[in-house]
Amino acid sequence: MIFDTKLLEILACPVCKGKLDFDKEAQELICKFDRLAYPIEKNIPVLLENEARRITEE
Repeated sequence: MIFDTKLLEILACPVCKGKLDFDKEAQELICKFDRLAYPIEKNIPVLLENEARRITEE
């Protein structure tokens, strides 16, 4: 099963309530404003700040 990208229309960053982008390769939802990457585990987004990965400027 693949993550349903239609969910992006209703999902928002739990920190800033902003738009999330889907990174298909990494299977993460990205908040560019807060620079956080939320994992998708078993096709379910884990939208918890303490589970998110900080995005570096690389």
